[in-house]
Amino acid sequence: MNNELLEALTILEKEKNISKETLLEAIRQSLIQACKNNWKTEADSVVVNIDPETCEYEVYAMKTVVEQVEDELAQISLTKAKMIDSRYELGDVVRVDIKSKEFGRIATQNAKNVILQKIREEERKVLYNEYYEKEHDIVTGVVQRYFGRNISINLGRADATLSAEEQIRGEVYRPTQRIKVYVLEVKDTPKGPRILVSRTHPELVKRLFEEEVTEVRDGTVEIKSIAREAGSRTKIAVWSNNPDVDAVGACVGLNGSRVSAVVDELNGEKIDIINWDENPALLIENALSPAKVITVLADPDEKVAKVVVPDYQLSLAIGKEGQNARLAARLTGFKIDIKNETQARESGDLLEYEEDYYAEDEYYDEDGYYEDEYAEDGAYAENGEYNDGYAEDEEGFWESTENGYTGEESDTSSDNEE
Repeated sequence: MNNELLEALTILEKEKNISKETLLEAIRQSLIQACKNNWKTEADSVVVNIDPETCEYEVYAMKTVVEQVEDELAQISLTKAKMIDSRYELGDVVRVDIKSKEFGRIATQNAKNVILQKIREEERKVLYNEYYEKEHDIVTGVVQRYFGRNISINLGRADATLSAEEQIRGEVYRPTQRIKVYVLEVKDTPKGPRILVSRTHPELVKRLFEEEVTEVRDGTVEIKSIAREAGSRTKIAVWSNNPDVDAVGACVGLNGSRVSAVVDELNGEKIDIINWDENPALLIENALSPAKVITVLADPDEKVAKVVVPDYQLSLAIGKEGQNARLAARLTGFKIDIKNETQARESGDLLEYEEDYYAEDEYYDEDGYYEDEYAEDGAYAENGEYNDGYAEDEEGFWESTENGYTGEESDTSSDNEE
């Protein structure tokens, strides 16, 4: 048994995560190449057998018996063949053992280089496969150093690059700091895997919630849509596949513990969590939170929506530098026009209504919650088809009837749009 070789292969298998079979194949190929280099031939007559259990090996050449030898590795003279066995004749094939100790220095060095090259190739392949499986997932890394505006992040067995475009504006990264990053892309290069990571990608927020929220991880709660302005604010729309599970509550956690963990990892980035709804009008109303909405007219075909908010809620609905409206538009996929109540009345987008339009004792309980269905105005059918508070008009718009308002289609453009 070749104990030294067996021990060396075992160590390499553990340290480099390269299988013993691959290493033995590299040795076999190196011995074949050494034979060819030693006799300066390209003949394929060399055979190498290696026992994977004991690492014992044998090398021999299958030589053809000829009168005049032209290739020493592939041919043998009739005289030498008869010295091995007198029964050999011209054209017969003779097995001739080869001793590796007979190899010259150059052939031995070439064999060594073949083995080292194969080990490097396999190590690079193993690393690539390991991190390729983590593509579009999050990993924890350690900040190494700055090179230019980019940052080198150590991920354990490989280094990743956090480019300036993928860094959160205002974040300061210190050497040895541990951060979580989203793996954008893994490329296979001759020098090893090239890994690109991000701190600004919206999927980073989704993966963080999957880590913190069990219901998201097991699929009970789905994150339907994400809109993010990294370092400032993120809006996510969630949906529960279990009617007994509150999607928003599951993501927030007891006393906000779950969402706080995500916010801390993102260094204080604000996160708004809303309920997803298949009704586009309700979805848009939720997306504009914390602003309150009077009515929403949404056209699912054109992906445009008109929103009316109370006068005192207009600035809140639009947000600082238009951020709230911008994120709501990205989250829902709709182009949103927002007007306050006064502007909507002047433009005719909002109909005048009478003070006694509602009979509060009939439609609202003492806490202000809706109890009964509308009887005559058609906003609700008798079977309660539109019991979500919105009705579809003849033009295909979804219309909010909350607070006693009905919306009409108008060509008037909004003062604020995404």
